[in-house]
Amino acid sequence: MDLAEIDDEGKGLLYYGDALVEICKLVEGQANVYLLQTTFELERQTQVTPQAGQFYLIKSKKSNVNYNRPISVYHAEERINKNGKKEITVQFMILEKGEGTKELCHMNTGEPIVVIGPLGTPWPRPENKIISVQKPKIAIVGGGIGVAPVANLASSLPDGSYDFYASFKSGSYGLENVNPAHLFITTDDGSVGIHGMLPAAFSEEAVKKAGYELIYACGPTPALAYVKNLAEKLGIKCWISMEHRMLCGLGACLGCMVETSEGLKRCCKDGPVFDSKILEFPKPPARRKPLDKDEEPDISTEIAGIKFKNPTIASAGTFAYGHNFRGLSDVAAWGGICSKGVTLEPRTGNRGERSLEVAGGNMNSIGLQNPGVPYFIEHLLPGMIGLGPVVIANLAGSDIESYVEGAKLLDKTDCNMIELNISCPNIKAAGLAWGMSAETAYYCVSSVRVATSKPLMVKLSPNAPDNRPIALACIKAGADAISLINMIHGVAIDIDKGKPFFNNVHAGYSGPGLKPLALRICYDVIEEINKLPPEERVPVVGIGGIQNWKDAVEFIMAGCSAIEIGQAKFTNPNVAIDIQTGLKEFMKSHGYHNIEEMRGIAQVKHINELGDGNEKAHYKELKDMVLSYLPVLPNTSKKLK
Repeated sequence: MDLAEIDDEGKGLLYYGDALVEICKLVEGQANVYLLQTTFELERQTQVTPQAGQFYLIKSKKSNVNYNRPISVYHAEERINKNGKKEITVQFMILEKGEGTKELCHMNTGEPIVVIGPLGTPWPRPENKIISVQKPKIAIVGGGIGVAPVANLASSLPDGSYDFYASFKSGSYGLENVNPAHLFITTDDGSVGIHGMLPAAFSEEAVKKAGYELIYACGPTPALAYVKNLAEKLGIKCWISMEHRMLCGLGACLGCMVETSEGLKRCCKDGPVFDSKILEFPKPPARRKPLDKDEEPDISTEIAGIKFKNPTIASAGTFAYGHNFRGLSDVAAWGGICSKGVTLEPRTGNRGERSLEVAGGNMNSIGLQNPGVPYFIEHLLPGMIGLGPVVIANLAGSDIESYVEGAKLLDKTDCNMIELNISCPNIKAAGLAWGMSAETAYYCVSSVRVATSKPLMVKLSPNAPDNRPIALACIKAGADAISLINMIHGVAIDIDKGKPFFNNVHAGYSGPGLKPLALRICYDVIEEINKLPPEERVPVVGIGGIQNWKDAVEFIMAGCSAIEIGQAKFTNPNVAIDIQTGLKEFMKSHGYHNIEEMRGIAQVKHINELGDGNEKAHYKELKDMVLSYLPVLPNTSKKLK
């Protein structure tokens, strides 16, 4: 801790503890803005109280999110209570946006919250010569929820010593403690004040005429960029309060850096209040025109020539064969259904414990329990076909012979596609999974490719060191699509028994905690596939931690043609419908007519965009390496790609 942040006894100046919610209510006239009030007693007289412009990190004591949210102080009062201790009442104005703020906005009176602060730099006080009630020389600008920190500043200044500009989408709020010489309100919908955005009142002409010498501003980035440019053009000193996602809030983790002309600055410690001259705002991205009100986006997709009515696929192992969920949700709503993994011969699965809830998901050790391919074909597949979605048979095996024979049997059925699970252990290679190297993957996929004419989607393991050469090998071997990722290996310990929780020690981990890893692997593999000639590229289906439509959009923008959903079905049987609904709404508001228009737009580089030839050389090196792995297989009756 910096010396400036401790008292003479070496104790911290900040408050960290619990506080009870006194007020939590929706702000009148607003749909998603709430006022939360709490009071807490400081442990020591040396602990600091909040100044205008500072913030606290807060979250619900019973929160489902990991980190406290940075919320600016809207109003604060200090007093000495009956115990002789310093007591602080703080009001926060909160915009309900994500999970953390949603929890805070819907708390009940008496519920505990965790409080850390006050944090950040306060607003610099104006010099006395600038404070004037005869002719205000100070302009205070707030946009949306950004009104809160500037309203706190305004309440600390003499009444009538400033003009206040507030800009909202609809209605107005946060102005109870504001007493300006002139109050200007703009609203996008014209419901209050001037119809329009901030420039409708805070124009170059108006600012020049007013003769301001100092501007304070907080709000959405486009508004702040506008204020910065205007202030610099007119030579007016300007202070801006920035927002950023934060972890520690103390300047230690360096996770909230802001671009400035003086290099990266910590929003939590060097800010959130900055001199506007050093701030560098990125150019806002071009927005697509929203679809017409009556126009519905097309969320269908195609994989290996098979049309899916939507991109949601129930992943193998979590949906059985589709029938178990029929009494609970609309199974026909899925775009596709993968069967539980089936092997040529029946398998009884693993002994002992099979599942365990852990942080961010669950671990399981099922052991591919299944009745075998022949039984599946005769008794289970017909029912799957009758459900409506595209039917994908997930084929597993332990040796080439069982893979090939299983594929031959499935080839004669009406299933639409085979998903080849090459995460299974190769019993002839000391248990190493088939998908752990390009060479073994090529051998397995090419052998199965010869045994079936059905579209073949190969499912890759996240436990391989690098899936890019493995994916290329699978494509070379005849894969029509790639799906990834399968579960990642993990270990759990039973601390009461002092031994591994699962009999097999290792178990598969899945759940929302898997998503960043899964998305990274999908992104990297798709980036590599995009370097192939267009006629050699195959679609990718993303799997891993997908819980909602936002996750689905991320995978599609990374380049996936569809997504498989596993663990999320356990907590939300209607997850496919929810994802489709959210996906459509997002596409309408962002102007995407179909999946293809947004598929892969987050991919930074494509083969036709390569500049200096270095990446072409890298790709040639990778391709040569893959080709060197691949054996020449005799007696192949099907031409390999």
